[in-house]
Amino acid sequence: MINALKHPNFFRPSSRPASPAPVPAQPDSPQPMDKAAHPLNKALNNFRRPSPAPTPSPASTTPALVQDGSYLEMLSLKFGEGVSKALAQPTGLTNPAEMLAGKRPLPAGRGSALGALIATTPFKENDSELNAARGTPHLYRAVLRTLHRPLSVLLTNLSSVLVPLLASPAFLTPSAPTAQAPTPNANQSHALGIAKFAEELLLAFDQLELGTDNDPRGDGLKPVREGLVSLINKVTTPLVTGIRNELIPLIESLEYPAPRATPASKTSTIYHPSITTLQTVVPIYARALARYTSSQVAQSALANLLISVLWKAMVALSHRSDISPSPPPSPRQGGKKRRGSPSTTPPATPPASRFILKLPPSRPPSPPAVPVVATAAGDCKALLDLINQLPRPAPDGPSRLAGAGEAVDAAFKGLEALSVFLEVLQTLKSDFKSADDVANELLYLTEEIPTLIALPPLLRMYGTGDIPPVSEMSGLSEEEYRRGCLSGFGRAEECATVVGQRVLQRLNVSPEANDVVLRWLNLELELV
Repeated sequence: MINALKHPNFFRPSSRPASPAPVPAQPDSPQPMDKAAHPLNKALNNFRRPSPAPTPSPASTTPALVQDGSYLEMLSLKFGEGVSKALAQPTGLTNPAEMLAGKRPLPAGRGSALGALIATTPFKENDSELNAARGTPHLYRAVLRTLHRPLSVLLTNLSSVLVPLLASPAFLTPSAPTAQAPTPNANQSHALGIAKFAEELLLAFDQLELGTDNDPRGDGLKPVREGLVSLINKVTTPLVTGIRNELIPLIESLEYPAPRATPASKTSTIYHPSITTLQTVVPIYARALARYTSSQVAQSALANLLISVLWKAMVALSHRSDISPSPPPSPRQGGKKRRGSPSTTPPATPPASRFILKLPPSRPPSPPAVPVVATAAGDCKALLDLINQLPRPAPDGPSRLAGAGEAVDAAFKGLEALSVFLEVLQTLKSDFKSADDVANELLYLTEEIPTLIALPPLLRMYGTGDIPPVSEMSGLSEEEYRRGCLSGFGRAEECATVVGQRVLQRLNVSPEANDVVLRWLNLELELV
C-alpha cells in the first residue's frame, strides 16, 4: 500500500516520449582534404588508365514494337473495327435495281481496304505489322493470332448473308444474261459483291503470304483462305455454268444444216440460225464472264467453259454434211406462140413516147445479190470469231492454272485448223494429184485436229458412198460412240487407235475406192 502511494500510476506517463535526434557537432577544426587533392593521390592518378566514356546507343531506324498485352489488344481492336467497317452498309447514291430488302451490295474496294489495314501499321507509314514483327518469332505468332478471331467473324457473317442468296430461285433467274436483261439482278449483284470482297482480300493474303502453309503449326490462316476461295466458287460456278448451258445447245445444232431461207439483211451470206443467235448473245456473255471470272480462283471454271464449247463445236461441224447452194432461179419463159392464121385485128397503135429518144441513165442499177448459204467451213470461221470475243484465262496466273491455259490454247488452235481444213477439202477434191500427195497434204492440215474429228469429213469427201458412219464401223451405236469416244479431247485421243483400226478394216474391203483415206489414216495412226 505504501509502495502504491509512493509511486502512483497516474504520475507516470503512458509512453516514453521520443528523444530528439542528436544534432551532429560542428567541429571547429577545418574540413579534411579530398583524396584527389592529396599530393600522393595526384601522383598515383597519373599511372591509372582512364576509363572509356560510354558510347551512345545508335538511334534505331525501325521503331521498337511494344511487346506487351496492350499492343496486341490494340491490334485486335483495330482489326475488329476494320471488319465492322468492311461489312457496313455503303452510303451515297443508290441503284434501285440492286436494292434487296432495303440493303445495297458490298461495293468494290472493301476487301482491298481491309487488306490494306492488315498490311499497314500505325507506327510507321508504308510498313507492315507482320513484316515488322517477323524478326521476333513469338511476336509474329502473336500478331497472327490476333487475326484469327476477326477474320473468323468475317467469314461467318459473309456466309450467313450468302446462303439465302444462293438458295433463292431469283439467283438463277435468268440463268444467263439476255438481251432484255444484260445486267445481274439484285440477288446476283449482292452475291457478286461478296465474291469480289473475297477476291480482293485474297490478293492481300497473297501479298503477305498468309494461309499458304499446310502445317497446322504455321500461321493458322489456311482455313480462312479456303473459306474465301469457297465463297468465290459458290457464286461464280453456278453463273458460269448457266452461260455454258445456254451456249452448248446452240453449238450442237450446228451439226444439222440450216433450212434455206431468204436473208433478212442485205448480206449475201446466210449463216446458220445458231450463228445469228450467237452474234447477239456472245457480246453480252463476254461482259458477264469478264465480271464473273475476274478472280484467279474462277479461272478454272472459265477454262472448262471454253474447252467444252470449242469441243462441242468441233464435233458438230465435223459431222455436218454440207448442202451445196442451189443456183439462182432462172427467169420464167413466156408462153409459146401458137402457129395459126394471123389475127384479123389490127395491131394497136404504139404510143408516141415510143418514138422519143431515151438516154441511158448515168449509173446502171446493180443486179440483186444472190444469197448464198454458208457452208460448214463458213459457219466454223464465223463461230471462231465469236468465241474469240470471250475472255480467256490470264496467262500470268498461278502455276496450277498453267495446264488449263495450255489446254484452252490447244482447243482454239484445233477449231481454227478445222475451219481451214473444211475449206480446203473443197479444192483438194477437184485437184489432179496422186493419192500420196493428197494424203500428205491432208496430214499437214490435220496436225492440230484430233483424228476422230478429221475422219468424218474425209470419209464424206474421199470415201465411197456405201461407207457407214464411224460409230457403226466401231461396233457402237451413235449415242454410245458420242458418249464413250467423243466426250472430250482426252477421251478422243485415247480411242483414236482402236477406232482407227476398226475403220481400216472396213475400208480395206474396197481399197482402190478409199485409197486417199487409207493412206491418210495409216499415216495418222503412226503419229498417235
